Amino acid sequence: MSRGKKKKKTAGDILRYIILVIAACVFVFSAVQLGKIFLEYRAGTQEYDRIREYVREEPKDETQQGEEEEAPVPPEVDWKSLKVINPDIIAWIQIEGTEISYPVVKGTDNEYYLHHTFEKNYNFAGSIFVEYTNSSDFQDCNTIIYGHNMKNGSMFGLLRKYFQSQESLPGRYIWICMPEKNYRYEIFSSHVVDAAGEVYTLFTAPDDQFQQYLDNMKAQSLVDFGVDVTKEDKVITLSTCTGNDATRFVVQARREGEY
Repeated sequence: MSRGKKKKKTAGDILRYIILVIAACVFVFSAVQLGKIFLEYRAGTQEYDRIREYVREEPKDETQQGEEEEAPVPPEVDWKSLKVINPDIIAWIQIEGTEISYPVVKGTDNEYYLHHTFEKNYNFAGSIFVEYTNSSDFQDCNTIIYGHNMKNGSMFGLLRKYFQSQESLPGRYIWICMPEKNYRYEIFSSHVVDAAGEVYTLFTAPDDQFQQYLDNMKAQSLVDFGVDVTKEDKVITLSTCTGNDATRFVVQARREGEY
């Protein structure tokens, strides 16, 4: 019995084969990249969970929810241990009513800590860090603090979720703790801004120009916090990305007191 002749491959068969190979390569590449992202997210989360072991936060009193505490208690920070890990630490930030609680560092530029963690490991999560041209003691009129908007909610990933509407507000106070002082700030504005807009202005003195800036920031807020702010106040601006390279989401607060 004679064998049947093999069917010749047409140009269409070859093209389909090439497309199949390309699709398989794209799938494998995408799977590898997703795996890397997952591992990077996990590594960053685990590192900051370890770092929080050096901080003790006052437990929340459920009977006082919605009420201002008479004697606010700042987080207790083991500065000696944290400075051994990274001497660039200048503060600890904790936003009341949220999971946002991180060390704050300051580098010699605004690039390094974009993608390096507190332990100086390369990671897309980066660190919470202060604008490098700001002073380290939070005595500037406006101190800018940057953090990534991570999809898993870490770093400043929850800022927009919590502060874009009156209904979602978890609270209105931010702790900035330092080795010698603990400052508590009261939020007065939260809004979407241009990535290179007015909000990132630094001021050399508490003058009328700074007052106009504060009035503008308060007027643009998505939420009416009912907080008065004047040029004599020390202000912090928390900034994170929005998914649009042209815009950022910011939360701004005035210093309420020292504890």
